[in-house]
Amino acid sequence: MRIVVLGSGSKGNSTFIDLGDKKILIDVGFSYKQIKEKLSLINVDPHEIDALLITHDHIDHTYGLKVFLNKVKPTLFITPEVENFCLGTKYENSEYLTDEMIYYGTLIKPIPLSHDALTINGYLIEKDNDSLVYITDTGYINQKNFIYLKNKNYYILESNHDTEMLIKGPYPEYLQRRIISDKGHLSNELCAGYLSRLIGPSTKKVVLAHLSESNNTKELALSTNKKVLEENDIIFDTLECADQNILTEVSIW
Repeated sequence: MRIVVLGSGSKGNSTFIDLGDKKILIDVGFSYKQIKEKLSLINVDPHEIDALLITHDHIDHTYGLKVFLNKVKPTLFITPEVENFCLGTKYENSEYLTDEMIYYGTLIKPIPLSHDALTINGYLIEKDNDSLVYITDTGYINQKNFIYLKNKNYYILESNHDTEMLIKGPYPEYLQRRIISDKGHLSNELCAGYLSRLIGPSTKKVVLAHLSESNNTKELALSTNKKVLEENDIIFDTLECADQNILTEVSIW
């Protein structure tokens, strides 16, 4: 499994996954032109994409969805609510999310999250001996799902904000309350707390995602996560921050 974050943040989100026999994108939060340019950097043409997985309806995750569907015609994994909101009609190749799906030998399990969206899901993706947990845009992770999320190979997990930066920053109080609420975003501290309960001997790499440009820095996200992990007697150095504009290799063949 090859995993590349094409971009992550409030201005757009998309992640490429090569499963060997199939290629998929999680979210299409950039224009078709931008997606095409980003994919070209890893020698992939948009028409090679077989399927899209959509997490939720917000524009930074669906901005290029309509055009991508019109040009490429991939299979679309989505909820009926998000499909209706984003497209206004039933897409010819849509597959509605179920509790667990098998896509050409790949397990795709939606993980319900908590955000101010119509519906929202993270994903567990498993193929052969590789596994990925993808979770962003959530106020918390329900511990009943930990059984599905523990000790996986790769994690792309939201580490959105530093709480002190957020409180002292330029955002109005109502927006601060939204971000720190159960339907908001994971702080660096919350992200680290979840990682300390999820990563295990099989974990190869963690990518911290959806960092706020106004209320976080890569240095803070990395140092806070490492500090909390060390406080829980976990030494894990393969941590990296995804970038809004630069591709991030999570795993390579």
